[in-house]
Amino acid sequence: MSALLTWLFGRLPIGWLQLSHSRTRLIAAVAGVGFANLLVFMQLGIMGALNNSTVAPYALLNADIILSSQEGNTLSDSGNIARTYMFQALGVPGVAAATPLFIGNLPLTLADGSSISLLSFGVDVTQADFVAPTIAPMMGRLALENTAFLDKDTRGMPTEALASLAIGGQFTFEANGKTLSAVGSMAVGGGFLADGMMVTSDQTFLRFFSSRSSGAPDHILLRVADGLAPDVVAERLRTVLPTDSVKVQTVAGARAADLAFMATERPTGIIFGFGVFMGVLVGLVIVYQVLSTDVADHLREYATFKAMGYDQPFFLGIVFEEALILAVFGFVPGFAVSMGLYAGLNAVTGLPVAMVASRAVLVFVGTLLACSISGAIATRRLAAADPADLF
Repeated sequence: MSALLTWLFGRLPIGWLQLSHSRTRLIAAVAGVGFANLLVFMQLGIMGALNNSTVAPYALLNADIILSSQEGNTLSDSGNIARTYMFQALGVPGVAAATPLFIGNLPLTLADGSSISLLSFGVDVTQADFVAPTIAPMMGRLALENTAFLDKDTRGMPTEALASLAIGGQFTFEANGKTLSAVGSMAVGGGFLADGMMVTSDQTFLRFFSSRSSGAPDHILLRVADGLAPDVVAERLRTVLPTDSVKVQTVAGARAADLAFMATERPTGIIFGFGVFMGVLVGLVIVYQVLSTDVADHLREYATFKAMGYDQPFFLGIVFEEALILAVFGFVPGFAVSMGLYAGLNAVTGLPVAMVASRAVLVFVGTLLACSISGAIATRRLAAADPADLF
């Protein structure tokens, strides 16, 4: 290691030699940085799963603009909007087609008596262009009464039921005292709000949600004419529809707004964000303590260097070298353990917890930055030290 660092730095790796002089302290420091990395990785992983599950329903839709109630917060946490606004929207230049969208959380009772919940979407089967291309060709099957497409990644669903759907079979279950048959499947995945997702016709949806009215869907989906930008048509709609009761958003804008709401308004997003901050703070404190102690232990040696004419950048270089070593050595175990925990969480809970390259790079850069800040703070004592006072 010394030879490699000598080649990298072009000088004797004083920082590494000081750290490795006390193996116990080095191991404890690396473990502390690794633990801080693990905290940050886990908080970011769960926050990422929350974000993914928040926007996952958009994968089922194929629309350009979405009309919602101003009372709503996200796609699945929405108020009701009057269906009459759909007809008003169709009169706006640039709007090519429109359809209502119904959303509700439906509890299911399985044969073994257990229950799961499905985030259910009711759509007009004659408007197949408004759903994802993966299920659009099958929409005709939903014209039959009490039929649905079931999310094959639903948590708690019997494996034999999903296997039957995969080969074209059916799966029958009960919901709200009525029988419902799954005649197809799709892949979306569970989240924080439900165990999975389901798509039905709007008529089937209204049968199972008897308190809902066909005149008050959750959202209205719009398609714009070819060659027109959704933003342009959305602005036209805002001049026609009452902005105090109707929220006009492009689908891309609605996705971004949902993510922002979950991160800044929902308690879960705020808690996970605070957890990331605490992980960074733990790492700063641990590295500062290690480097500060190391500086104190070698203060006389540093004073000798200072008396020989070495300036503050030289000492900063040594401490930054130690900070870099701690950052790299601490990141590796933190990354490895978090990968295992991600896999375990995904297997046990079904949440979309997965490592992405951007997150790994972000945490690594953040670790380097935190360790460098700690190192800079730890060398403040050297800047004001007089070699004559240290002997």
